[in-house]
Amino acid sequence: MRHLPVNKTLLTLLLISMCTTLTMAQEPGELELQFPKVATRATEPFLFSTTTLTAEDLKWSLHDAGSYGQGVEGPFGYEGVSQQVGVKGYLGYRLTVYASAAIGIPREGNTTTSAQRAEIIHDFVGGRKSYGMRLGLGVGFSNDFSNAKSLLSRITLSFDTPNLKASGNLLVEHTFAQGRDGVDVITNLGFQYRLFRNFYAGFEAIGQDLEGFWEADEAEGGAKLMVGPSLSLAPKKSRLSFAFCGGPAIHATHSTVTNPNAIRELPAQSGFVVMASVIYSLSGS
Repeated sequence: MRHLPVNKTLLTLLLISMCTTLTMAQEPGELELQFPKVATRATEPFLFSTTTLTAEDLKWSLHDAGSYGQGVEGPFGYEGVSQQVGVKGYLGYRLTVYASAAIGIPREGNTTTSAQRAEIIHDFVGGRKSYGMRLGLGVGFSNDFSNAKSLLSRITLSFDTPNLKASGNLLVEHTFAQGRDGVDVITNLGFQYRLFRNFYAGFEAIGQDLEGFWEADEAEGGAKLMVGPSLSLAPKKSRLSFAFCGGPAIHATHSTVTNPNAIRELPAQSGFVVMASVIYSLSGS
């Protein structure tokens, strides 16, 4: 297995360090904009892009997400179906924590496996109010379906107004196992606009294992891309909110090597993927 060249690894680490240095240099609240307060509770609008919480949002929520992949195979789930449960909370001091567990049911055999992930993210720019720009840096770990451990680093960028939600992520992952890439790179982008009341519509895009563009033997089968419509709804005076996204998952590059047990939003094979989530507020309506 050929690892990421040293110069590209250093470039990735330098990018993260520069972002951290620049954001810490900003005055607290410098980029926080003032918007009229809307009497509505926050929802988790995106399924592939992780967002941070503020003191004005609901503190804790429970997430139940299910996905279906047509034309996919492997441990993405039984007959292409997967299930994930997570909890998300605000710890104060502009800190957001997220933990999740996924269940994998193979197509053949009776062995059910699980994968876990936990992350903590700190907003260095914004993060004191729900509206405006937020820029955060997080760390975490994961344990995939094959019991391989990984160290995670995530950069989050979001911008919210009463009528618009936008979010982007850069996730860098290093897995401590033989036959895996030195660095895995995953990006996410989401945009939604309020159509009426608390119903938002837009799109999400994900770029997975992007190191496949410069590694011919990328360990997860190559780079994969997906773009599709995204919807979210937070009914008034309800503890429940909902999110949906779907679209074609395609291989941008191909590799002869694959590790389908890695935790990934997109399946190892090309196909059509849809995901839906129900979010339950643990902090009241």
